[in-house]
Amino acid sequence: MDIHVTPSTLAGRVQAPPSKSYTHRAILAAGYADGATVRDPLVSADTEATMGAVEAYGGSVERGVDALEVTGFDGRPAVPGTVVDCANSGTTMRLVTATAALADGITVLTGDDSLRSRPQGPLLDAIGQLGGRAESSRANGQAPLVVKGPVDGGTVSIPGDVSSQYITALLMAGAVTDEGIEIDLETELKSAPYVDITIEVLDAFGVDVESTAAGFDVAGGQTYDPAGGEYAVPGDFSSMSYLLAAGALAAPDGLTVTSAHPSAQGDSAIVDVLERMGADIDWDRDAGEITVSQSSLSGVEVSVADTPDLLPTISVLGAVADGDTRIVDCEHVRYKETDRVAAMAEELTAMGASVTEEPETLTIHGDDTDLSGAVVDGRADHRIVMSLAVAGLVADGETTVKGGEHVDVSFPNFFDVFESMGASVQRD
Repeated sequence: MDIHVTPSTLAGRVQAPPSKSYTHRAILAAGYADGATVRDPLVSADTEATMGAVEAYGGSVERGVDALEVTGFDGRPAVPGTVVDCANSGTTMRLVTATAALADGITVLTGDDSLRSRPQGPLLDAIGQLGGRAESSRANGQAPLVVKGPVDGGTVSIPGDVSSQYITALLMAGAVTDEGIEIDLETELKSAPYVDITIEVLDAFGVDVESTAAGFDVAGGQTYDPAGGEYAVPGDFSSMSYLLAAGALAAPDGLTVTSAHPSAQGDSAIVDVLERMGADIDWDRDAGEITVSQSSLSGVEVSVADTPDLLPTISVLGAVADGDTRIVDCEHVRYKETDRVAAMAEELTAMGASVTEEPETLTIHGDDTDLSGAVVDGRADHRIVMSLAVAGLVADGETTVKGGEHVDVSFPNFFDVFESMGASVQRD
C-alpha cells in the first residue's frame, strides 16, 4: 500500500496505542502461568505471532473486548505439533526460543525473509550452555532454528550488546526451570530499559529477578501468578514518539497524546529529546497526558544505546532542526527489521536531507536540509514507514511512502490516528 502525505496542520487529542513490548511479555507470561487476563493489549501482527506461539506450546488465547483471556501451559510447554512461525516478530522468536528449550522434545522455529536474516546465535549458544541443543538449520546463527530440551537451568555467559531480548528470553524461561538461570554478561548491556520492562512485568506476575554484579539471576521453581489474575498493558512510547514528533513539527495550537503514564519504557526518553531540542512540550505524568506544540528545534547529540527504536523519529526531527543532530551508539540499530541507520540515511537523503552515515553514528545536517516530497521506501519496516510519514507533514510537495501496510506490526490504526490529527493522507 502506498501512502501519500502532503503538508498539514495538526491539532486535537489522540490516544497512544498499547505498548508492544509489554504486550509481548504479558502474553508469554500468561502462557507460563496457569492462565491470566491481559487487559488493554496491542493486537498487531507481531503480538499475534506471540499469541500463536503460546498456543503452539499448549496454551490458548481467546480475544475479548479490550482483553485477552489466556489459558497457559503452567510452566511446562508442550512440544509444538508443527513449526512455530514467528512471522516478522524478532521479539517473538527470541522469547519463545527459550520457551522451546523447556519442552521435552524438538521444536522448529522460523519466520519471514526479514526475520530469517536476524542474529540468533548468542541465544542458541546460551541454550547449549544450559545443556540443551540449539542450532541454526543453515549454520549461520539465523532462523530456521532447531531447539531440543528440556533444560534444567544453570549459568550462561552471553554478550549484552547484540540484543537485550536474549536476556529477557532467559529470564522468563529461567523462572520455571528447576535450578534457575544465572546470566553473566560478557559486554555492557545495550537497550537496558527493555530488560527493565521485563523485570517489571515479571514482578507483576509474581516472579522475582535479581540484578548481580555480573548480570542477572532468576531463581527456579517460581510460579507466574499476577494479582487478581490479570495484567493491564500501558501505552507505548515507541509508537507515541511519532505522534509527539508530528506535534512538534506541525501542531501550532498544540497536540495532546493520552495514555502516556510513566513506566519502565526507555523510549519515554523522546520527551527529554524534544525538550533538549527546544520543543514546547509538557508531560502531566499523573494524568498520563503529553501536550506538544510546533516549535523551532535545534540539533543535539543523542545516544540510542538504550533506545534503538527512537532512531527513525530523531532522524526526522534532526532534518527539520537547525544545526547538526548526531545520533550516536547506533550500530546495533542495524540489526532490526532492516538496517534502520542506512534506511533513514538513504530515504531522508532522497527527500533532500544532508546526512552523514558512519558505522555507529548518524548525523543529520539540518542547516543544509530542505525537505521535499519524494517517493520513499518504507523498507517493509513499520518504524521507517511511520517516521517518513511524519517527515511528509513538513516536506515541500507530496511524499509517497511505499509499504504503508507494515504499520500493522505495532500501530495498526496509525494512519487513521494520523488523519484524525489533521494530517492530509491518501492511501492506494
